[in-house]
Amino acid sequence: MKMLRPEVGKWYKDMQVSALFEVVAWDIQAHTIETQHLDGEIAEYDLDTWREMLLESVEAPEDWRTAFELDDEDLIDPDLPYHPEDWRNPLSFIEPEFIHGLDDI
Repeated sequence: MKMLRPEVGKWYKDMQVSALFEVVAWDIQAHTIETQHLDGEIAEYDLDTWREMLLESVEAPEDWRTAFELDDEDLIDPDLPYHPEDWRNPLSFIEPEFIHGLDDI
């Protein structure tokens, strides 16, 4: 397989481990390539290791939230009113916030 030249800002897929990453820096003098994986992890490869990798050039992933470890629950607006399904929580009867007769003092 032909070695892909690393280009800053391009996305690649490591075919051996099925990992997506973006090249964020390429130091030509030091022969190192710095990458950021889809989960946000930063890695550095020397040019010899880069040549041995089975890489495929791919499009940037559509879900940009992955690197920031955001899931669908993070999209919920925290300022929206909270409406639990069951207002009659059994724990509120077992352990009430105040006890009649003791909190009157």
